[in-house]
Amino acid sequence: MRAVTWQGKRDVRVETVPDPGIQEPTDAVVRITSTALCGSDLHLYEVLTPFMTPGDILGHEPIGVVEEVGAGVPDLQAGDRVVVPFQIACGNCWMCLTGLPTQCETTQVTGEGMGAALFGYTRLYGSVPGAQAEYLRVPQAQYGPIKIPEGPPDDRFVYLSDVLPTAWQAVRYAEVPEGGSIAVLGLGPIGDMACRVAQVRGAGQVFGVDLVPARLKRARERGVETFDLRSFDHEKELVAAIRDRTAGRGPDAVVDAVGTEAHGSAAARLAQQAAAMLPRRLSAPLAERLSVDRLAALHTAIDLVRRGGTISLSGVYGGTADPVPLLTLFDKQIQIRMGQANVRRWSDDILPYLTDEDPLGVDDFATHRLPLSDAPHAYEMFQHKQDGVVKVLMKP
Repeated sequence: MRAVTWQGKRDVRVETVPDPGIQEPTDAVVRITSTALCGSDLHLYEVLTPFMTPGDILGHEPIGVVEEVGAGVPDLQAGDRVVVPFQIACGNCWMCLTGLPTQCETTQVTGEGMGAALFGYTRLYGSVPGAQAEYLRVPQAQYGPIKIPEGPPDDRFVYLSDVLPTAWQAVRYAEVPEGGSIAVLGLGPIGDMACRVAQVRGAGQVFGVDLVPARLKRARERGVETFDLRSFDHEKELVAAIRDRTAGRGPDAVVDAVGTEAHGSAAARLAQQAAAMLPRRLSAPLAERLSVDRLAALHTAIDLVRRGGTISLSGVYGGTADPVPLLTLFDKQIQIRMGQANVRRWSDDILPYLTDEDPLGVDDFATHRLPLSDAPHAYEMFQHKQDGVVKVLMKP
């Protein structure tokens, strides 16, 4: 089959690799009909390269049709149409039953000290072959895949794999009171969708912050009050402008949908790039022990949120030696919630919104649709935010 493989920093290629097959009774093989490019994939493209191995198959946002199932998968059969969540979980352990499949005790990557295995996402999460491919082996298929109806186009449901539950969890974790205010930092796919989720869940004020004109325009057209980061000489000016819209207090909640590659942290960016250029035998231990994040978005969130408010982190961070202003967090009595999205925890809550009325705008959420063979171009375009790109769907 053809698949998108990682070969080095900013080097992805579409290559022929062996077809996957059933290895365990709880496996399924899914023929992929659409697969998405995620902002998290860009971290592999740029800063998490120490944890990658040439030939790793990328991707974790698939929809497709079941081709084959193992004997331990009673509720799926060949021909079923399914969305596959980005994490791999059993559904039966204590963590899964508690609503935390990202911490699944069956698939935890204990050798790396990490949570549940993920498709297509570094050795830290199991080096499981990913979904930017023609076929995908799905472990723990007795629990993971979400059956969806035939008929509607892939765009209607594909975002159940990651974007929708990640944005949904970000807003739920933010605990915005009915009619309250929320600011979303970063209007890429997750930030854009988080704004939409906040609106349908009853937020009174939704603010969006970014510096890419096309992303700001897209959010503004859906009723988000947008702030262009380029219009402010300093972060404190942005904070003051949003506080002015919230009786001087700041929003009830802030979602950081940016993460480790935030704009405006030149020294951390240089450190990330330097680490990525070292041989993997040196760069991986260095990244694990002394890695740094670009914390501009997080610091803005801490400054911006009202006293007693909540910060919800959905952007991926990977640093272990980053200074955090604990005095400010303590003094402002800020709550912080974070983590990979627990897809199956939220999927049943989200499904009622994927109706003909399309309140979340999933049908036209993708800005670009490309064949899988164009994956190298898609990665480059997304990395450089060219051509108004927000979300790319690829067809194998």
